[in-house]
Amino acid sequence: MSDQEFNSTLQASHRATLHMLCGKIAAGKSTLTAELSRMPSTVVISEDFWLSRLFGPEMKDVADYIRCSRRLREAVGPHVQDLLRAGVSVVLDFPANTLAMRAWMKTLFEAAGADHRLHFLDVPDEVCKARLRARNAAGTHDFAASDAEFEQISSYFVPPSEAEGFNVVLRAA
Repeated sequence: MSDQEFNSTLQASHRATLHMLCGKIAAGKSTLTAELSRMPSTVVISEDFWLSRLFGPEMKDVADYIRCSRRLREAVGPHVQDLLRAGVSVVLDFPANTLAMRAWMKTLFEAAGADHRLHFLDVPDEVCKARLRARNAAGTHDFAASDAEFEQISSYFVPPSEAEGFNVVLRAA
């Protein structure tokens, strides 16, 4: 068997998966990320973790978040593709909440020839807000958001549609 045939066989038997998370603030994305991270040969790349450490003092409002998030995506995109190509599954803990963000994520798994799952956490706003308030009070998250920020950010939320072509795993509250 040639090296190329061996690598093709290996890739076919262990095809990496890009796990993406779609859900409003405090819908349970971090909890699901922790669950998915326990799968073999899987790493987590968390937007909140990296944004807080790289750009924390610079991020004062939603416009700052958008700017810094774009910079982070430019840096991690090629790395995610390399991991997937190497057979490592990735839990991409970035919010797959807009058409543009999901389109970017789609380029990652398509370019790497990887499988994918879009985990859609369909949780009512009031449940998310209650969880957000509890999380803020506990101080257990890299960022705290107010109810007003929840509303502002949620105004951009677009649930996934069949036309986008994702393998959607619905997780309803």
